[in-house]
Amino acid sequence: MRRSGHLPRALALIGLLIAGPVFAVQPDEMLSDPAKEARARELSKGLRCLVCQNENIDDSNAALARDLRLLVRERIEAGDSDEEVLAYLVDRYGEFVLLKPGSGGWNWLLWAAGPLLFVFAAGTAAVYIRGRSRAAAPGEAGLSAEEERRLRDILDRQG
Repeated sequence: MRRSGHLPRALALIGLLIAGPVFAVQPDEMLSDPAKEARARELSKGLRCLVCQNENIDDSNAALARDLRLLVRERIEAGDSDEEVLAYLVDRYGEFVLLKPGSGGWNWLLWAAGPLLFVFAAGTAAVYIRGRSRAAAPGEAGLSAEEERRLRDILDRQG
């Protein structure tokens, strides 16, 4: 009886898919100086892939992410400090390239929007609930004299 090799192949494929981001930084991109490569990797962790938008450039296989990785390494090789590399990228691509943008400038509005909307919603809910509790409960309107007479007539006929 022949055994098919589908299970080992499937497991190998799953392993490659899980380890995919590990292969994002290609060997030809790496710097020969381990200290500079470590700096490049640390900077790359905070830079957004402009294609994937929620991955850092080290985890992305997109061509633009590769270009950004190479650009970071070029700037480091040119002697730029970490701050200068980030400033260069922000000047070129805007603050969107940062995974964690600062809270200065107009960004304070984005940072404050969540808490402000929560406070507004809580205030609106409190005013609504308070207004409902103060509203007069609808009272039971009694039967008119005509309705009471008709009710008695109906009950007398049945009983």
